[in-house]
Formats: sequence, C-alpha cells, structure tokens
Amino acid sequence: MFTFIKDTKLEDLGAGVSRRILAHDGKMMGVQVNFETGAVGPLHNHPHEQLTYVLSGVFEFTIGEETHRVTAGDTLYKEPHVMHGCVCLEAGTLLDTFTPMREDFLK
Repeated sequence: MFTFIKDTKLEDLGAGVSRRILAHDGKMMGVQVNFETGAVGPLHNHPHEQLTYVLSGVFEFTIGEETHRVTAGDTLYKEPHVMHGCVCLEAGTLLDTFTPMREDFLK
C-alpha cells in the first residue's frame, strides 16, 4: 500500500493539536500528530499497542507512573490499557504506530 501526503487530510483536533492518518490496514496504522507549544495530549488509555517516535519538538510524556522529557529521535512504547499523555514544551511532531489500527480514528 502507498499513501501519498497529497491524498491525506490534516484534521484539526483543537487546542493546538492536529492529526494526519497515514498508511493503515487492519493490523497496523501510522499517524502523524502535530503539537503547538503548550498543547496537551490528555491522559488516556486504549486497547492498542502504541509506539511513538518523536520527529521534532520537546515533550513531557507520562506513561503509567513515569514522566520524562523527550526530544527528536526518542521512542516511546505504550502497552495496551496503560494511561499515557503529554504536554508539548516546544512545538513538534510525533509519529505514532498503532496495532491493531485505530478504527475510531477513521469515523
């Protein structure tokens, strides 16, 4: 499968966060998430495994009971059902990979 950026839509999620759905099938999904400085990804959990690669920016991430500052090149893994969230300290972009895919993002 090829997914070309020109064929995708940037969704404004509000409060300084936007999302672009990338290639996906039933087993896996790539998602680009852009944050403005000060934007918050509120604490939440879901049944999907999630791998996050920090493309740019500086974030304070909480996964479970741990909180760390992360920057470009850092990678985070979130187990299913574990609470996680972030605060963007310097505008940036994350690349999230979910398995299975987030069908709720396509609705």
